[in-house]
Amino acid sequence: MSAKNAFYAQSGGVTSVINASACGVIETARQHPDKIANVYAGRNGIIGALTEELIDTSQESDEAIAALKHTPSGAFGSRRFKLKSLEDNKREYERLIEIFKAHNIGYFFYNGGGDSADTCFKVSQLSEKMGFPVQAIHIPKTVDNDLPITDNCPGFGSVAKYIAVSTLEASYDVRSMAKTSTKIFVIEVMGRHAGWIAAAGALVEDYGIPVVTLFPEVEFDQEKFLAAVDAKVKEHGYCTIVVSEGAHWPDGTFLAEQGTRDSFGHAQLGGAAPVVANMIKDALGYKFHWAVADYLQRAARHLASGSDVEQAYALGKAGVEKALEGKNSIMPTVVRESSSPYKWSIGEAPLSEVANVEKMMPMEYISEDGFGITDGCKEYLYPLIKGESYPPYDDNGMPDYVTLKLAGVERKLEDFEL
Repeated sequence: MSAKNAFYAQSGGVTSVINASACGVIETARQHPDKIANVYAGRNGIIGALTEELIDTSQESDEAIAALKHTPSGAFGSRRFKLKSLEDNKREYERLIEIFKAHNIGYFFYNGGGDSADTCFKVSQLSEKMGFPVQAIHIPKTVDNDLPITDNCPGFGSVAKYIAVSTLEASYDVRSMAKTSTKIFVIEVMGRHAGWIAAAGALVEDYGIPVVTLFPEVEFDQEKFLAAVDAKVKEHGYCTIVVSEGAHWPDGTFLAEQGTRDSFGHAQLGGAAPVVANMIKDALGYKFHWAVADYLQRAARHLASGSDVEQAYALGKAGVEKALEGKNSIMPTVVRESSSPYKWSIGEAPLSEVANVEKMMPMEYISEDGFGITDGCKEYLYPLIKGESYPPYDDNGMPDYVTLKLAGVERKLEDFEL
C-alpha cells in the first residue's frame, strides 16, 4: 500500500510548548517515509483544512523543524474555531473528508484541548461512514490542565512554572516596599473553570510568602476573603493574592465578567485582578498593585519547564507512532508512575472518554479555608515545573526562535465559505 499524507493542525490558545509537539509529530513522520509521505499543516488551525490552505512541511529543513522545540506559540497559526455537531453542520465535516481525499491524507493529528478532542472524535466517526478512513489522533495541549485521563497536559507545566516564579519575584518586591508603600499585590491568572494555574501561584507559600488564592472551584465569599487578607497584612506587613480569571460569586457570575462572548460562546473574561484590588482598597485601605499575566504566562518559552517540553515532544511523537500501529480515535496521555522521584510514561485514552469532559482540580488539593493548597497538591505540582529548557540566544541577547517558510500546497478543490 502506498504511503499516505498526514494533516496536522494547532487549535485554540497556543502555549510555549505546542510547537514541541509539532516537532515530535513531524520528525517522527519523517522517520517513516514508507508509511507517511508528507505532513501537511493547517494554516491557522482546522480553518486551513476547510479553506484548503495547507502548508507543505517538507519545504522546511530538518534544522527548522528541530528549532520548533524551543520556539513558543503556534508556528502554523491557530484559531478558536469549534465545529458544530454533525447534525447541525455536516457540510463542514464532509468538507474535511473531501480535502483529505483530494490530498491523500490518511492521518489526522489535531493538537489542542477539549473542543479539538471533540472535533477529532467526530472526524474519525464520519470518515468511516464516508468510505475514506482517516486515523484521527488527538495530541493534548492546554494550559488549563483540564483534559481528563491524562495526568497533566502539555503547556500547563510551563505556565505553572512561570506563574510560580513570577508570583515569588513580585512578592519579594512588595515585601521590600511594604513598610512605607504597597502592601497588596494581586496577580490574575488563566483558568476559567479549573484552578490548576492559580494553585501554582500558591506554591510561594513554601518560600515564606503570605498568599491568598481564589479558585474557580470555591465560591467567592467577600467577607471571608477580606478577613483573610487583613489578617496576613497585620501579621506579615503585606499579602499577595493569586486570583483565577474564573473566580466567581455564589450565583455563578464571574468576578471578571465583561458581558461579551468569545468565538466558542464562552464568557469573555479578564479583569478579576482590579476588581479584587479595589475591593481591598475600599474595605481595608491598603495600597495595591495588580497585574494580569494574560499572554505572558502562556508565551514564556524562556522559562519553560523542562519536563513540560519533554512531554510535549513525547506526546507528538507518540501520536504518530500510535497511528502507525493502527490506532484510531485516541489521545496519547501522560501516566504518572511516581512523584518522588518523578517518573512518567505514555498511555492512551479513547476520544469518546475525552471529548467535552473537563477535569477540575480535586477539592482535596484545596486547603480547608479555601484560600490555599494542600501538601497533596504540592506533591502533584512540583514535578511538573522542575527542570529548565532554555532556548538558544543570539548575539543580541534575544531568544533565537524560528519562523517557518509556510509554503502552501497547490489547491485542488473549489473555494469553501465558512
